[in-house]
Amino acid sequence: MKYFKFIWISCAVFMLAASAPNTWAACLGDKSATKEMSVAIVPQLPRSVTYAKWAPILEYVGKKSGQCFNLEVPETIPAFEKILFKGQPDFAFANPYHEVIAKKRKGYVPLFIDGKIKLTGILVIKAGSPIKSIQDLQGKEIAFPAPNAFASSLLIRAELAKQGVFIKPIYLKTHATAYRAVAMGDLVGAGGVNNTLQREEQALKESLRILYETSGYAPHPFIANPRVPIKVRNDVTEAFISLGNSESGRKLLEEVQIPQPIPSNYQRDFAPLEGLKLEKFLVLDER
Repeated sequence: MKYFKFIWISCAVFMLAASAPNTWAACLGDKSATKEMSVAIVPQLPRSVTYAKWAPILEYVGKKSGQCFNLEVPETIPAFEKILFKGQPDFAFANPYHEVIAKKRKGYVPLFIDGKIKLTGILVIKAGSPIKSIQDLQGKEIAFPAPNAFASSLLIRAELAKQGVFIKPIYLKTHATAYRAVAMGDLVGAGGVNNTLQREEQALKESLRILYETSGYAPHPFIANPRVPIKVRNDVTEAFISLGNSESGRKLLEEVQIPQPIPSNYQRDFAPLEGLKLEKFLVLDER
């Protein structure tokens, strides 16, 4: 099918990124720090793009907080989930439902979230598509970045099922790839989130139309393994928040989808997600 050709082309473009080790950069920040701390980022975008956005911000935060960060960008969302749910990274930028699972399994604590925009799941179709409602998607193949991507996959699939619309999910690894599969006409629709679509190039945004949007939820949190000392957690949080004090810092925050970081609280921000009953839509690789 055409979308498999598209995936092959996309993989070729980012072949260097995909073949690189998970640790993209060692010791970003304070080179004199006595201990290195790992930071894993959920790969919503191609790994090369994710690295380019996160490396400069971790360099600043590391120097400001006196920490030395090893930036890890797993190739896929399931690969990210594997290391997170085993409790490997010291810090991570994860989706909201990742935090729910990581809290239960390994005690991960949310440090801060963006306080500016709520996260919504969106279902996009091609701008000129004759599709009028989600009922028109019955039996269709729909692109998603990964099974357990919260708003872009879990929420969308759960709400479609609730309304009696049963589709065939096709998982294309990243939000960017899913959007482009629709723009190229390879698939009729794709799940995504408001934050990633807003940051796409204008031509791509104009080629897509939002057919359906979910309610808003707390956005992706920056989380810490409970083994990280509380002082270090607080220093890192304060360093991120301090970026909002300058124009250059605000640009860095915008690039990583945290334009206005505010302290997070699990009970307020993420405990409500437990009531969504998304467990039956999870696809976990426990190997």
